[in-house]
Amino acid sequence: MKAGYRMFKISNFTDNDDVKVLDSLGAFTVVEYQRDLSVMPSNAAVAYYSAKMNVRKRQVICDVSKSDVTIQAGAMQWMAGNVNATTGIKGVGDLFGKAVRGSVTKESAIKPEYKGNGLLVLEPTYKHIILVNLRDWNGSIVLDDGLFLACEASLKHKAVMRSNLSSAAAGNEGLFNLGIQGEGVVCLESFCPKEELVEVTLDNDVLKVDGNFAIAWSGSLEFTVERSGKSLIGSAASGEGLVNVYRGTGKVLLAPVM
Repeated sequence: MKAGYRMFKISNFTDNDDVKVLDSLGAFTVVEYQRDLSVMPSNAAVAYYSAKMNVRKRQVICDVSKSDVTIQAGAMQWMAGNVNATTGIKGVGDLFGKAVRGSVTKESAIKPEYKGNGLLVLEPTYKHIILVNLRDWNGSIVLDDGLFLACEASLKHKAVMRSNLSSAAAGNEGLFNLGIQGEGVVCLESFCPKEELVEVTLDNDVLKVDGNFAIAWSGSLEFTVERSGKSLIGSAASGEGLVNVYRGTGKVLLAPVM
């Protein structure tokens, strides 16, 4: 942990009985608001049934005293203490590389980096927040578009190109995904809760998925888009067309519904 003292005190936040701590890992803590109390008679029924169906606001609290953090552009809501934002750019070459990576992965080219000794709170979201320790992924993970929310700043980002470009284009898929490497924690922003995610572990094997149900996979896996059958006739007979294929040794996270 970084040296320094905090001169601030925060009340009626995580100690509020309407706020539940869902998970905590590394510099990140995920909280969830159990009910939406800021309602009027006109939308009270919607708020009530939303809470019953697990449609709740969630937030990520980043303890910058534990680690510098990198977040998606525009995700910051407020911060307390000696916390300073930087671009995270380490020179002209780094800027060029991030601009190129952002253009091909559809992620923001510049992700702000926060340093210091305080707390950073991200914007609330109705999506589900999943904390991933890259140690459990052999130090490398590849994310589907729009999944990245935040990570410890020590992690490296890169554009990962799939193996066969022609089939990717035919499958109406992007050619690049965001890859994150190193030792640390990543925050994912998912439409599907962690409790419903299916984890498939491959040991020199293959997984074929019809559609974009895989939200994250190990960087060690080979990712291609192929015909579901060995031939055009076989694909037509199976009733399927192109499928996403993951080969090798590693893990894949599947969302059963999108």
